[in-house]
Amino acid sequence: MPSAKLPSRPTYGNTGEEYPMQQVSFNSNSNPSPFAPPQDNVFFDPPNNNEAQRPLLVNTNSNASSVTLNNGNGSGVRFTNAKSNMIGGGPENMGIGPRRQTRRYKTIRKVKLTGGNLVLDNPVPTKYLQRVKRKDKDEFTHMRYTAATCDPADFEKQNYKLRQNLLGRETELFIVLTMYNEDEILFCRTMNGVMKNVSHLCSRNRSSTWGPEGWKKVVVCVVSDGRTKIHPRTLSVLAAMGVYQEGMAKNVVEGKPVTAHIYELSIDADMNFRGEEKGVVPVQILFCLKEKNQKKINSHRWFFQAFGPLLKPNVCVLIDVGTKPGGRSIYHLWKCFDINKNVAGACGEIKAMLGPGGVHLLNPLVASQNFEYKMSNILDKPLESVFGHISVLPGAFSAYRYTALQNDIHGHGPLEKYFLGEKMHGADADIFTANMYLAEDRILCYELVAKKDAAWVLHYCSNAYGETDVPDSVAEFISQRRRWLNGSFFAGVYALVHWMKVWGSDHNILRCLMFMFEDIYQTYNLIFSWFGIGNFYLVFYIMTTSIESVPNPPFSTNAAGVIHTVLNYVYVLLLIIQFIIAMGNRPQGYKWAYFMIIVFFAILMGYVLFCTAWITVQGVIAAVDTAESNTDARFLALIQQSTFRDVIISVCSTYIMYLVSSCLFLDPWHIFTSLIPYTFMSPSYINVLNIYAFCNTHDVSWGTKGDNTVSTDLGVVKSSKDKARRLLQVLQNHTCHMLDYF
Repeated sequence: MPSAKLPSRPTYGNTGEEYPMQQVSFNSNSNPSPFAPPQDNVFFDPPNNNEAQRPLLVNTNSNASSVTLNNGNGSGVRFTNAKSNMIGGGPENMGIGPRRQTRRYKTIRKVKLTGGNLVLDNPVPTKYLQRVKRKDKDEFTHMRYTAATCDPADFEKQNYKLRQNLLGRETELFIVLTMYNEDEILFCRTMNGVMKNVSHLCSRNRSSTWGPEGWKKVVVCVVSDGRTKIHPRTLSVLAAMGVYQEGMAKNVVEGKPVTAHIYELSIDADMNFRGEEKGVVPVQILFCLKEKNQKKINSHRWFFQAFGPLLKPNVCVLIDVGTKPGGRSIYHLWKCFDINKNVAGACGEIKAMLGPGGVHLLNPLVASQNFEYKMSNILDKPLESVFGHISVLPGAFSAYRYTALQNDIHGHGPLEKYFLGEKMHGADADIFTANMYLAEDRILCYELVAKKDAAWVLHYCSNAYGETDVPDSVAEFISQRRRWLNGSFFAGVYALVHWMKVWGSDHNILRCLMFMFEDIYQTYNLIFSWFGIGNFYLVFYIMTTSIESVPNPPFSTNAAGVIHTVLNYVYVLLLIIQFIIAMGNRPQGYKWAYFMIIVFFAILMGYVLFCTAWITVQGVIAAVDTAESNTDARFLALIQQSTFRDVIISVCSTYIMYLVSSCLFLDPWHIFTSLIPYTFMSPSYINVLNIYAFCNTHDVSWGTKGDNTVSTDLGVVKSSKDKARRLLQVLQNHTCHMLDYF
C-alpha cells in the first residue's frame, strides 16, 4: 500500500505538536464526490475508469476530514484527520484553507430527436419537488424543453407539439402574458392574479364547463420578448416555480438558429407550495423565451400562430405583465363569450393602481389618469358596447374568440391585418400606415366587426377589471401618450375611410345603421381633438377678456387687461417653445422644461376657472335683479342671459354629467379624489401631449431595438447519423467546483 504525506502539516497549541494523520486506502468502493453530477441528468457524461483520479474533497459522515491525492502510479491514498473535522486540522483560521477553483468541462450527450426537433424532458429540482404535493405524473415532475428553429407561422408544419397535445386535452381558455424587461414584482403580481382566477374557475362545481378538473382546460402562456432583455430576477422566479432551468437552452440546432425556447410544466397555483386541501389547483404553464427582441406584436404571433393552432382554444385572454386581473375577472370575460355566440372580443375595466390607502393619488399625474380611466369606462366603453363596436380593446387586459380571429382560406382576415404591423415600422411603410399600426389593437377591433360574411360584435364587461401601474413621471407620461395619440388618430382615420366594409359583413341593416351612427360620433371626436389646441386657446381668450366687461369686476379694468396680456404672451411663447423642444428631442432630456410648462398651464386653468365662476355669479345676480320678485321671470331672465346660458350649458355637459353618470354606476369616489387634479391637468393633456405627439409622427418606434445577431453562448446542437437512428450531440458546459490542496 503506497503512502504519502501532506506537505507542511500544521501545528496547534503552544507546543508545536502536529496533528496526527491517519492513512486510509482508496479504492473503487469509496464514497463518490458530492459534486459529481447525478446519473439521471441527460447531460451527465460518466467518467472513464482509466482516467487519473482528480484531487477531490470527500465528505464522510464522521468527524474526520479526508483528502485524496494521486501517488503518480494510477492508485491513490486518502489522508484523514482524526482529531478535527477541518481540513488541515487545528482551530479556526489556523489550518490549511481549501482553494476553490471553477473549471469547465465540455461534455457531449446523445439524445434522440423528437419528430426531427430538439425536445428534452428534464426532472425538476429535488428541493422543488419535495415542497409540492402533486408528483403523480410527468407533467408535475419533468420540465419539457423545446428549441424552436422556425417562424411562428411554421410551428405546426415543423411537427412541433405541446404537452397538451400529447395528453389529449382540450383547451377552453388560453391566457398569454406578454413581457419585455419587467421585474419580478410586476411578474408575480400578474401571475398571482391569473392563478387566483384559475382557482376560481375550478371552484365552480355547478358549471358544465368548469369544476375541480377545470385547470386542465386552461393554459397560461408567458412570452418574453428577448432572451437578453428579460429581467434576471424574473427569470429566477420562473426557475423557482420549476418552469425554467438553466443550461437546457441551445442557440443553434442542426445549423439553424433557435428562434424561441419553450418550457412546459404544470405547477403549484399560488407559488406558495400549498396543495389542493388549501383550495389551490395546478396550472399548466407554457413559457416561451424568444431569442431576439422583436416587439410585442411578434410575441402575439407566437401565441396566435404557433401555439393557437395546436391547442385550438375557445377563448384567448391577453394580459400585459404588470396588469393584475381581478379574482373573478377572467371568468366574467369568458362568460360573455359563453352567453352570446356572436361576441368576438370583450374587455373589462382598466384601473389605475393607487397604492395602499390611495397614497398615489397625492401625485396629480396619477390622480388625473385615474379620473381619465374611470370616465372612459363609465361613458365611452358602455356606449360603444351598445352599438357593438368598441374602438379599442386594451391589450393590457382583453379577450377574443379564437375562431373569430381566423383568416379565410385565402389568408385574408383580422389576424392578417393585425400582424401586418410587425413589418410596418421600417422604411418600407408610409408614415400613415406606420403610425396607424402603433395602435394595432384598434385595427383588429375594426376588422373583427367588419369581417366578411360574419356578424361579430364587441362587448364591454363592467364586472371584469385589471389593475395596472400608470406613469408617475412627466417624461414617462409624455412618451407613453405619444404612441397612444398617434396610433389612435391614424387608426381612427383608417376606420372612417373604410366605413363601407361593414356593409360586406353579415350584420343586419339595423346593426349596420348603428355602426354608421357610431362613425359619425367618432368623426366628431376626431375633428374636436384635431382642433383641441385652438379651442382651448379660444376659451382662455374669451373668458379672460370677458371678465373686464361684467358689471362688478373683481379688479379694475386696467388690472384685468394687464393680467390677460401677460398670460396671453406667456401662453403663446410656451406653445412656440413646445414645438421647438418637441422636434427631435426626447422628454427625458427636458424634464424640468415640461414640468414648468405643466405648472403654468395649471395656473392658467385656475385663472380661467376663476373668471368662469365670477362671470356666472354676476350673471345670476343680474338676472335676479332684472326679474325682481317674479319666480318665472327670474328663470326666463337667466335663460335669456347669454353669458350665463353658455357657461351653464358647458358646465352641465361636462362636470355635472361626470357626477351623474358616476353615481348611476355606483362609483362616484373618483369625482371627489381626482376631479380637481384632472381639471388642472386638462390644459396639459390638450397642449403638451398633442404638440409632442404630432411633432413626432416620424417616430414609430416601440422603445425596442432590433436584434440581428446569432448568439452562441448557450451552446450548439449538431446532428449525426448512427446506423438507423438520428442522434444529437449536445454540447453542454458543466461547471465543476473542485478543491485543491497543496
